Amino acid sequence: VGAHVLQGSNGPTDAYAAIAKADRLTQEPESIRKWREEQKKRLEELDAASKVTEQEWREKAKKDLEEWNLRQNEQMEKNRANNRIADKAFYQQPDADIIGYVASEEAFLKESKEETPGSEWEKVAQLCDFNPKSSKQSKDVSRMRSVLISLKQTPLSR
Repeated sequence: VGAHVLQGSNGPTDAYAAIAKADRLTQEPESIRKWREEQKKRLEELDAASKVTEQEWREKAKKDLEEWNLRQNEQMEKNRANNRIADKAFYQQPDADIIGYVASEEAFLKESKEETPGSEWEKVAQLCDFNPKSSKQSKDVSRMRSVLISLKQTPLSR
């Protein structure tokens, strides 16, 4: 019956637990308390500074991305305009088809209707610019060029 009464009480039932609780309630040394307060203050300042720095970085990154997008769009518009001008200038030349290109889409379509066996690679060769010096601004297509040349010289046998 005595053990049952102890379980129902509000405080700790074990004498050692009561002593440990009393020890915890005693004041910690003054130097440790000051250190804890200073550490807490220092950490709060560091957190605030890191949040400010992070916000500055985000704003800078956003601004840089917007500037990059503007430059990219301007460059694309310039490239489009230059390509249109170059296409018009090229197709207005009298010997455009002799230089290695088809002078116009109609001429290419007319030639493609005249199917003669073995002339497929001649048509591909007409559409390709095999002069590497003429395409400074375009992508590197040397590997594709070499594949087309080798296929033209030794076509696949069916």
